[in-house]
Amino acid sequence: MNLIVAVDNNWAIGNKGNLLVSIPEDMKFFRKMTTDNVIVLGRKTLEGFPNGLPLPKRDNIIMTQNENFAVKDGIVVHSKEELFEKLKEYSDKEIFVVGGGKIYEMLLPYCEYAYVTKIDYNYEADTYFPNIDEMDNWTLVGESDEQTYFSLEYYFYKYKNNSPLTI
Repeated sequence: MNLIVAVDNNWAIGNKGNLLVSIPEDMKFFRKMTTDNVIVLGRKTLEGFPNGLPLPKRDNIIMTQNENFAVKDGIVVHSKEELFEKLKEYSDKEIFVVGGGKIYEMLLPYCEYAYVTKIDYNYEADTYFPNIDEMDNWTLVGESDEQTYFSLEYYFYKYKNNSPLTI
């Protein structure tokens, strides 16, 4: 299992249920990595998707504590254990955790790679990603040259978890 996330200088990922910024090249990278694979996300993250619907050309697994929640073209699970059982059905695909904050925090120890777009800006935010630069078990294994989108500078980073937990 891997994860993909865009963060600002403070490791912020969202504000009031929305992404901090939409950068076309970052969205293109997200599509390239996740298309034809499995994405794991929380209900609130799903609500931020276009029309609040699962993304096409991906197996969308939505985690929620709401036992009555259902969504067309998505698989709903209610616990980490239920998620892990469901993921066994997808051994032929890559699995990407795509948010939000609580889902990232819960599944980070199980991820082998983290694909992090770091945006050189400080946004107003209410949701954060753990700072893996400060974690001993995560190592930076790849980084892009500086990218720009208008006046924003950003980088694509790849981290490896040296001791991921097994599912």
